[in-house]
Amino acid sequence: MRLIPRETKFYDLFADMANNLTNGARQLRDLLQNYQDVSAGVQKIKGIEHKGDDIAHAVFVKLNSSFITPFDREDIHTLASSLDDVLDYINAAADRLKTYKITKPPAAAVELATIILRQAEELSKAVALLEKGDALIEYCVEVNRLENEADAISRGAIGHLFETETDPIQLIKHKELLEVLEMATDKAEDVANVLETVVLKSA
Repeated sequence: MRLIPRETKFYDLFADMANNLTNGARQLRDLLQNYQDVSAGVQKIKGIEHKGDDIAHAVFVKLNSSFITPFDREDIHTLASSLDDVLDYINAAADRLKTYKITKPPAAAVELATIILRQAEELSKAVALLEKGDALIEYCVEVNRLENEADAISRGAIGHLFETETDPIQLIKHKELLEVLEMATDKAEDVANVLETVVLKSA
């Protein structure tokens, strides 16, 4: 029996972060798929990103006020920061749609946004199992596999842009959008790596 119980509120906060991330990823995928009322869609994603910042801040406040934590303090901080990073890149991609006045995003942008959503869903499943240890590893492996898939799609799409796009301004806009989306998949892989680290330390 523990004389001082571990603070379990962290698990709820991480679940909130993961669910909010999934919501943001879904909004981005839907926006790129339908591509109507872009300003409203971007604003909705921005609101989700702000909510993510608030939850991350709550994790950091809780971390500073907790005597005993459910796992390593540094890993708690890194996990919250990593989840927040994915949402930041989702927001950055949405912001570029509006700022660059992109009239029609490349098809690969929808593919990458779909992968980001799938990664977010896998991360949500993994975070829900954070208290159960190695049960979450299979979801982390899938997140890593999806990141490799996103790399291939991004490289192919950017190569195609250079071959076919004759307007240099359009090329720059689309290339940067694809790169930001691909970076979001990298950040999702970072989250999976942190989760795996937590599991290994507790084994």
